[in-house]
Amino acid sequence: MININKLPIRILPSAGRTLVRPFVPGSESQIEHILFRISSTSKENSWRLVNRLHDRLDMPHDISKSIFLRHYENIKPRIPSDIELTEIDKQFIGAYFTQQYALESTALFNPSIVPNPVQDKEGVMKFIISLRAIGEGHISSITFMEGEIDSEFNITLYENSPVVYEPERKDHIYNKDQILKLANELELLSELNRPLFDILPNEFTFEELISTTNRLINKNIDDNHNELNNAMNNIRRLALSNFTLYFTSNNITERAIYPASPSQSNGLEDARFVLFKNDDGSSTYYATFTAFDGKKIMPEMLQTDDFKEFKVSVLSGKAAKNKGMALFPRKVNGKYMMLGRQDNESLYIMESDDLYFWQDYQPLLKPKYDWELTQIGNCGSPIEIDEGWLVITHGVGPVRTYSLGAALLDKENPQKVIGRLSKPLLTPGKKESTGYVPNVIYTCGAMVIDRTLILPYAIADVVTTFATISVDEIINSMKKVV
Repeated sequence: MININKLPIRILPSAGRTLVRPFVPGSESQIEHILFRISSTSKENSWRLVNRLHDRLDMPHDISKSIFLRHYENIKPRIPSDIELTEIDKQFIGAYFTQQYALESTALFNPSIVPNPVQDKEGVMKFIISLRAIGEGHISSITFMEGEIDSEFNITLYENSPVVYEPERKDHIYNKDQILKLANELELLSELNRPLFDILPNEFTFEELISTTNRLINKNIDDNHNELNNAMNNIRRLALSNFTLYFTSNNITERAIYPASPSQSNGLEDARFVLFKNDDGSSTYYATFTAFDGKKIMPEMLQTDDFKEFKVSVLSGKAAKNKGMALFPRKVNGKYMMLGRQDNESLYIMESDDLYFWQDYQPLLKPKYDWELTQIGNCGSPIEIDEGWLVITHGVGPVRTYSLGAALLDKENPQKVIGRLSKPLLTPGKKESTGYVPNVIYTCGAMVIDRTLILPYAIADVVTTFATISVDEIINSMKKVV
């Protein structure tokens, strides 16, 4: 019997924690009409309204003030330069072009945990936890929290900011060969748009892509103008799904990755973060996640060094067609390794020379025990320990109950399973069987400190909590696989 220490920590969804975004009216004329009506408001009324807003909004006044002034700057070019405006006037205007989105009001679940890149406290391990947040319109995004673990494995979570800000979208430099390869793998390449890649430089910006596609379209005098435009739009949309985001806030709880491309329009699901050790000894954080546009899924990847700037890339190849991809924390035998789905039943292992293209895969684990007979999959990246690669798994059993298990892979040959739990590590109890999605315990990533597994996990897709478990007990309870 494995001893599981469940901690009294609860992370709950909050309707009060909101993403503050610019409000962009649906038409140019509406913007002009709003500005005209604003200009007709008396100074006294505008001052009164701004102060009421500061009192009503659930955030410090200096934050709401800075937000209104920031959003005023977005609309400033439309205001005649000869009009003198006070700071209150600017806040008043900015407030009308501001909106709040409750990005985690419905559910907050499926956590992933990694060491914080900043370790500035002696005797503790600082960590970052990512969570899948569901808010208005059932849209999923990725939010972050910080915390620390002391030498006795006590976990403390830091306080969240009440406000979350959108990132800036930075100029992204595209590699022609990579986009060409992606277009070919995703079956977006055709005779109509292939000439585009003969013209583009080896590296280009999105603006260069737009101007080049427009030039080719305008040169076309044939009857296939619409087909050509659609073919070029396929490449434009592909480019829009590979981009860079930058957050100006120094507080990680004020950052969230919200849908920012056509492939993500209906949400970003189940990010699995991992601290990856590069060949040169440096480290990079990666997170595989599922983008959903309302009709189809797209495996994508985040890359960051500091959790302030994120590079977003599409994954492709015949092995990158399903959910639940999880990257190994280093290359094995010179290859990138990944766990993931292929058939919605078994767990597969993949290898590749290229981080963004995945072709080769083979079965790793198939459903075997009664708690996983419907489906088995991973619950985050493998964790390297002395004995091999520790993989936290999930199994789907009767009444679509999701339980957590564990397996051990050979360190030099991860395609070989050398141990496996026959009974669940964690399974929903009676009090954990109801919620947003009943009968589900799930996680997207854990870590090991001094032979102790630090396991954040979600219950019924509503509440996230933590458990600590002895790695030795897990390994000793495994059935050896011959």
